[in-house]
Amino acid sequence: MLLELLKNFFFFALHVDNNPVFPKPLSKAEEEECFKLMAQNDRNAKNKLIEHNLRLVAHIVKKYSPSQTEQDELISIGTIGLIKAVSTFDYTKGAKFATYASRCIDNEILMNFRAAKKSAGDVYIDEPVETDKDGNTLSLMDLISDGADIHEQVDILIRSKQLYKFLKICLDPRELEIIVYRYGLYGMNPHTQNETAQRLGISRSYISRIEKRAIEKLRKMYDTTPY
Repeated sequence: MLLELLKNFFFFALHVDNNPVFPKPLSKAEEEECFKLMAQNDRNAKNKLIEHNLRLVAHIVKKYSPSQTEQDELISIGTIGLIKAVSTFDYTKGAKFATYASRCIDNEILMNFRAAKKSAGDVYIDEPVETDKDGNTLSLMDLISDGADIHEQVDILIRSKQLYKFLKICLDPRELEIIVYRYGLYGMNPHTQNETAQRLGISRSYISRIEKRAIEKLRKMYDTTPY
């Protein structure tokens, strides 16, 4: 859940809940141009690819026939898969990005379903934990074996250390309580928005608003703070 929270800071994908009309998909030429700009570390190009493929996330989520509440949760989870797809797709191979992204989104949702069936403390060496550049799931053993994405792991570690500092600096007590309980920080188990709302005795929509406000505060702190 820490990785999910960090992803939300950088891309603020939770604006999906507030905007049911998703941006239109990019043309093949526009898509390729964005990937070329991404290769030059253009963050706006990456964000554009994510935003213009949110419609694909919503389409995939529908096939799982969730309730409205579950749909909101699955869209957030599917968006993480989309972010991974954008980050790992190799446009030079000529493959269709939508096909690749669909596999990554599906894998992310299915991994979440599998994780939900297990107790929080169970960890299996062959459990799928990541998606490779071809959209296939990787186990913990696979990652240990080939040392994949060491630089990314270091980046996440650095930012996670920053996170715990920022939590106390820019969040008010209620925002801090919700973020810690929701994402399972400080050794706690993560919880859904519904579970968080029940614990605090307030509505899920109110939890969602506070969570988004807190994440936006943290995202701005990341954007203005050097490593």
